[in-house]
Amino acid sequence: MRILVIHTGGTIGMAQTDQGFAPKDGVIEEALDQIRSNHTDLGTIRLMPLTPAIDSGEATTAEWNRIAMAVFTELGNYDAFVITHGTDSLSYSAAAMVMALRGIDVPVILTGSMIPLTVENSDGMRNLTDALIACRSAQPGVWVQFAGRLLHGSRVYKAHSSDLDAFTDSPSEMPPLFASPFPTIAQTSPHKVLTFTIAPGAMFGLLKTAVQQGEALVLRCYGSGTAPNDPELRDALSLAAKRNVPVVAVSQCPAGGMNIGTYQAGQILRDGGVIDGRGMTAEMAHVKLHYALETDDPHAFMATEFCGEM
Repeated sequence: MRILVIHTGGTIGMAQTDQGFAPKDGVIEEALDQIRSNHTDLGTIRLMPLTPAIDSGEATTAEWNRIAMAVFTELGNYDAFVITHGTDSLSYSAAAMVMALRGIDVPVILTGSMIPLTVENSDGMRNLTDALIACRSAQPGVWVQFAGRLLHGSRVYKAHSSDLDAFTDSPSEMPPLFASPFPTIAQTSPHKVLTFTIAPGAMFGLLKTAVQQGEALVLRCYGSGTAPNDPELRDALSLAAKRNVPVVAVSQCPAGGMNIGTYQAGQILRDGGVIDGRGMTAEMAHVKLHYALETDDPHAFMATEFCGEM
């Protein structure tokens, strides 16, 4: 089986320095040399710049485009892809790969580690080995392999900041694959996508300023879709509607999702034309808005389920 490993940086490829952990050249390659005997047809790519490799906390839409293009240009040469990635923004990149790599007929598996490969008792070797093994049985689409589990790329999120079992997902009957009659790639620009969390006493006047300056908004709501009947929130949502700024509501709860019509306290969202994100994670909502803004009808794009994200 032909597998291409694309190294993008992150903790898995770091080593200790005087300033703390930092990317080190050759770490991933040395690990792959140790397990290459079971995966003889194994290619590697390190995305430029080589030194330092990107820290996932610094990832932008440009990195999404680079990683997706690295996969897309090699589709005919490999049967599966493994992407090593930092954990801080891994769930965002997984969502972006689902949105970007459409109609692919191979598995694309992201992985990383909480402890560098260069440190004793690292989880990196296990995760990397498991990702390579998963390539043999995973369905086409984008997945995350972490701590012994293969997770849905459209539904995955980081649930713990330090545990080795840091990621989880929510179930979906749809595979993490954006359907297309033939493989194609979608790319995105660095749009002004903002996130606002509703909280007691939240400064909704700032939300109106954000709507004036932004292109799209993720609104993190209480429970299954409630929000205070605040005049400044109402003004902000009204302005968003006038400016054709898509506003997507997602739940602050890690499970259960949204249903804006459940409570009367969600009326302000319905009146404001807010898009019901249903079961979307905040990470997917943020990413999907970037790709929605590349379409002729961002509102319709956001309201449509493509890959189990909702």
